[in-house]
Amino acid sequence: MTAAQSRPPADSAATRLHTLFEGHRLTPTQRRIAHSMVRRAADVPFLSSVELAELAGVSQPSVTRFAVALGFDGYPALRRHLREVVPAGPVRDTGAHNEYQQAVEAEIDNLRALADALADPSPVQRAGQVLAASRPLPVLGLRAAAAQATGFAYFAAKVHPDVRLLAEGGTMLQDRIAAAVSAGATALLCFALPRHPREVVETLVYAKEAGLTVVTVADSAFAPVAKVSDLLLPAAVGTGLAFDTACAPMLLGRVLLEAMCDDLPQAQARLEEFDARAAARGLFVE
Repeated sequence: MTAAQSRPPADSAATRLHTLFEGHRLTPTQRRIAHSMVRRAADVPFLSSVELAELAGVSQPSVTRFAVALGFDGYPALRRHLREVVPAGPVRDTGAHNEYQQAVEAEIDNLRALADALADPSPVQRAGQVLAASRPLPVLGLRAAAAQATGFAYFAAKVHPDVRLLAEGGTMLQDRIAAAVSAGATALLCFALPRHPREVVETLVYAKEAGLTVVTVADSAFAPVAKVSDLLLPAAVGTGLAFDTACAPMLLGRVLLEAMCDDLPQAQARLEEFDARAAARGLFVE
């Protein structure tokens, strides 16, 4: 984690875990365990090493090595520590809920966590300033994140003079970033959601080498893109259905767009111009 990454409020279980992980150089497998722990922060002090391994999709020995990497004698010592420092969250009875309702409840929890994280608006405000100043502004999102990038780019184009959507991978992706840099771009916005394509990480490495400031909306502060992002804004995805749900990342994108508008002096005028053109064309059914 870097100082630029946003966090939940100081008294939350997730923040206590983030503090525990800070300063440790974690392997990709260990970051996966850390990510799973943050997502289940209220429950993790009561999970066995086997249960945590299943939750993270790793082996039980990996959980033990993770605990040792954090400075504990083993996982039992880590769990005792967590029971002392991580506050237990409220328990909600979901026994009467079917699997669809449980998925919705989980997304509501993700949105509550995002609301808590936004108690400190400075990371989003800083990101908005960086993006507003970039002319043009490339917006990257591949595979599962393409919808988030496309939605952001659609609305951003109404207030920003030059938004360039990068929602398809391939050999021309870096060419398009190079063209944006040549045209004056200073920043790139990336949406990164699981499963994380290798091409996204490689593209962000290229963007940073080209001199762009990388702002990333990702599912976790421990996502693979974290190490190649200058400003990382995390928002959890739901995992209760066959395919992940991304309500919190989508909403965080809209919040980031709002912050960007605050630093675009012509934003309101551009919106009014668009409304006038839309009315003249009869673009929308009223």
